[in-house]
Amino acid sequence: MKSSDLTIKQLTHLVGGGLTPRMVRHYHQLGLLPQPLRSRSNYRLYTKKDVLRLQRIVALKQQGFQLNHIRNILEVEPEADTTVNLMGQLQQQYRAVMQQISQLRQTASALEGLLGRDRHCQIMQAEVLAQLKLLDVETQAGLGGLENLWSGLDAEIHTHSEAFSESLQRLLPDLSHRSEIEQHLISQLVLACGDVSLVSFVKLSRDAIAASRGALSASCQIVVDTQTVAAALDQTRLLHLGCHIETLIDNPHITTATEAELAFWQHREWRSKLQQVSQGCVLVVGYAPSVLVEICEALANQKIQPALVIGMPIGFSHAPAAKRQLMQQGIPFITVEGTLGGGALAATALNALVESLIDKPDCHCYLKNIVDSAEC
Repeated sequence: MKSSDLTIKQLTHLVGGGLTPRMVRHYHQLGLLPQPLRSRSNYRLYTKKDVLRLQRIVALKQQGFQLNHIRNILEVEPEADTTVNLMGQLQQQYRAVMQQISQLRQTASALEGLLGRDRHCQIMQAEVLAQLKLLDVETQAGLGGLENLWSGLDAEIHTHSEAFSESLQRLLPDLSHRSEIEQHLISQLVLACGDVSLVSFVKLSRDAIAASRGALSASCQIVVDTQTVAAALDQTRLLHLGCHIETLIDNPHITTATEAELAFWQHREWRSKLQQVSQGCVLVVGYAPSVLVEICEALANQKIQPALVIGMPIGFSHAPAAKRQLMQQGIPFITVEGTLGGGALAATALNALVESLIDKPDCHCYLKNIVDSAEC
């Protein structure tokens, strides 16, 4: 036994990440980790190369890769690699994962169609569930039977309007550990996109709610990235609170994430404008990832001091990275992890916070009175 050799306990301690000897043995069985040499006493002995490989496995697993995908990635050895080969492997794995997501989404949609039905739509529920047990869904006849069941259930939607709150209560995971305002915020975000799985991706700093309420009550400035986001804000309530809305990319012709991203890069004055936002403002980003990147850089350099950042831009590389940066800034934030996001979600988040502060006026005459008073 060499002095540099490690026992399995020493190996797991050195690699960390929650790795256990049992997991290491499992990786041997799956072929993720080659079988090690044995000591005279038949103990497994590991080298520095084993440590590096296990660290890669743990890191990939923490990023959400499944073990069979990790095996494929590790098979492309660095010395023989080729970026093309590795990218090909990743593309194959991505397609497989998306196929699984699609299948799971179909299953989830079917369950939502049953669980999310309000009291009025449950008239035929017991009968349908009883018939469901009798169906062989693997056969074409079974699939036709399912269609008939859905037709019966769907016929009830013509009798009344949808009861969103009642349906959400059945579909949302347990949110009792969150404050009432957070529960309302998350519910509104789910309603804005129709995807209950969004709940897992919504991230709020601990002080986000308190910071938003303080800033909005103090008539803070609201700075949004595009006019599309501004148009979706609850201007009635914001005017009542005395909050002024400022659009960063102030061009009415820019209506998409692609246009907003390109425009922000091409016009330096909008970057300069970002540096001049008032202290204690609320920043709302729903389209351009680079706006959020610029915000994070300004925060890191202490050039701006917003009360809250709602960062929900759309994007496939810059957006997820910018959101990770936002969560590391030590400032109150609300975001949606990954590529999910958009102007509707960003505006919905702010509207939910504003709604928690003030009841909506009965009519828009109230809005007109505020505007007239401001002009006098």
